[in-house]
Amino acid sequence: MVLGKRLRQLREQAGVSFEEAARAIEVTALTVRRMEKAEVGLRIPYVKELLRTYGVSATEIEDFVSLAREANQPGWWYKYRDVLPEWFSAYVSLESEAAVIRLYEPQYVPGLLQTQDYAAALMRVGFPNATEEDIARRVSLRLRRQDLLAKPEAPAIWAVLDETVLRRPVGGPEVMRAQIDRMIEILASPRVRIQIMRFAAGPHPGAFGPFHYFRFGFSELPDIVYTESLAGSQYVDQPADVVTYLEVLDRMSVQAEPVSRTRDILAALRKEL
Repeated sequence: MVLGKRLRQLREQAGVSFEEAARAIEVTALTVRRMEKAEVGLRIPYVKELLRTYGVSATEIEDFVSLAREANQPGWWYKYRDVLPEWFSAYVSLESEAAVIRLYEPQYVPGLLQTQDYAAALMRVGFPNATEEDIARRVSLRLRRQDLLAKPEAPAIWAVLDETVLRRPVGGPEVMRAQIDRMIEILASPRVRIQIMRFAAGPHPGAFGPFHYFRFGFSELPDIVYTESLAGSQYVDQPADVVTYLEVLDRMSVQAEPVSRTRDILAALRKEL
């Protein structure tokens, strides 16, 4: 996505139209548009010819091509393609590159914070006809995503969880106690903030469903919001729409219990199990 935007900037700076760029590489103008929107892979011969057309220096072309080759390499999640829906692979990619992840979850503990047993219990409900091997693959993918938290450049994570998340029994009391222990443990990380939206808080602006907000360390990459349903997902990147979600998150963070109370709330709920 970053390289696609950079291609667009270089084309516009050179005063080259979509049609002129398309003629340079003998494709349709739509193909050039799709390259700039990261809807197709960046074919190296096309990239080189476009950059020459835009008057980019040989040294800059080589640097750009090197980045394009790296971008074309499949991510670590590619080996899980048998259990990773195409519409969710983009989410894993965004998650891996985000500098900030803010989210609201009304039903379940976010995937990055789940224990193995909690994740497996959810998978068995979500995929009732799956084999144990298939369930194990899906859980492995979820746990592999959590490696992100141990990286030096780990994103800042700020989650608002509905109280329902902690009271809904998933996998039985023992699994829930271990899950809450995991969340208490992760609160020690300075890059993780968890707030609980108590029932007593009443209605709140995010009650319509879960959503995740991503911010990146690249000026070329816009903030993106991810939402999902039973039929698939939606990625929102129009600034006006993203701001709406961000404002809702800000209002919810004020309405939810403060971060300083989270550990005590989790400990109290654990005792009830």
